[in-house]
Amino acid sequence: MSHIISSITELEALYGEISKGSLLKETDRVVPEYRAFIEAAPFVALATRGPEGLDCSPRGDGPGFVRVQDEKTLLLPDRRGNNRIDSLRNIVRDPSAALLFLIPGIGETLRVNGRAVISVEPSLLESFAIDGKAPKSVIAITVETVFFQCARAILRSELWNPKKHVARGSLPSPGQILAALSNDQVGGEAYDRELPERQRMTLY
Repeated sequence: MSHIISSITELEALYGEISKGSLLKETDRVVPEYRAFIEAAPFVALATRGPEGLDCSPRGDGPGFVRVQDEKTLLLPDRRGNNRIDSLRNIVRDPSAALLFLIPGIGETLRVNGRAVISVEPSLLESFAIDGKAPKSVIAITVETVFFQCARAILRSELWNPKKHVARGSLPSPGQILAALSNDQVGGEAYDRELPERQRMTLY
């Protein structure tokens, strides 16, 4: 590729000055206005990094599933998944973490950067139990920066527009993907048929 930007000077010359609001909206703690966003969010993307590279994974539950312990601490329960534990492997070796909160119907998103640790303190795990099932661990994030992202990306993508929803059948199913990548060792129609019930039974 040609015409590559290779310095901060070139980059800043291309984009110009940062708006005053973009700087003023950033804080080093969870202020009440930002707490309202976190407590309304049923979904967050968690980004981490480690020796093998970067990871960004989706996390979701009822609104407010990420708990604001105080203005400098967020608590994120690690619910059942596929046991790849890519995010957790990264956190053990590099505490850097970033969160992107999404709220259905809201254009603005909330971004949090900080440092994470993994806790298995029994009473903390129990405080996150649902239907008697506690998470295996809780990720505690010490907040370093918090700011909201304007709605342009959501507006351009029309993410919350129901008329833009994609029909599930128009894309490869999990079973089809697994079958293709494993030479039919796993996946297939049976996998897809059993998946909804399996997910329901293992949600927590």
